[in-house]
Amino acid sequence: MHILIIEDDEDFRLELAGLLRSSLYRVTALTRFDHIAGQISAVSPDLILLDLNLPGQSGFDVCAEIRRSSDVPVIFVTGRADASDEVTALLQGGDDYITKPFPPALLLAHITAVLKRTGRGEEEPVLEHRGAALDLARGCIRYRDASADLTKNELKILACLFRHKGRIVSRTELVEYLWDNAVFLDDNALSIHVTRIRGKLEGLGLSDFIRTKRGMGYMI
Repeated sequence: MHILIIEDDEDFRLELAGLLRSSLYRVTALTRFDHIAGQISAVSPDLILLDLNLPGQSGFDVCAEIRRSSDVPVIFVTGRADASDEVTALLQGGDDYITKPFPPALLLAHITAVLKRTGRGEEEPVLEHRGAALDLARGCIRYRDASADLTKNELKILACLFRHKGRIVSRTELVEYLWDNAVFLDDNALSIHVTRIRGKLEGLGLSDFIRTKRGMGYMI
């Protein structure tokens, strides 16, 4: 699922992006707030987190503009707790409204509920390759009738390789992907994690599933 953040507070925007990426969402965050509708169309998100107080226009207007051409779910995320603002947000086409501050788990629950309600989160996030199924929701990999649980870091490493199956992913690219998703591994730690993953894969009967291309990186 791809989530778009429209929030002009940089610190809060980065915090939101980190939370969502650590929960295995794909994230785009706007840093320009002109021609917002065109930017939304260009990235085609599955859900939008929208602030009310934006430079030069209100979130109400942005939502109304979105609704003229798209039914993408919109959750207002704002510090404005007035009931009349919430009513206006919903009347303008918003799907949900949550006020700051909030526990991270509450926002994630709202996102999950909206995605399910709008029919965009019904399918389980499962990536497949060579008969193996990487279940992002349950944090495990399955092969035939067996499965192995993965740590958060192992899951994200495999998710990157699955999403780039058929091509070499350099170690640098993999480390940068992990950093973007709030996993801070150095080169040595990456090697250790890949070794552990290989051990779990071999236990399932998946020998040589991750191939090392010497001097280049990994490939599945």
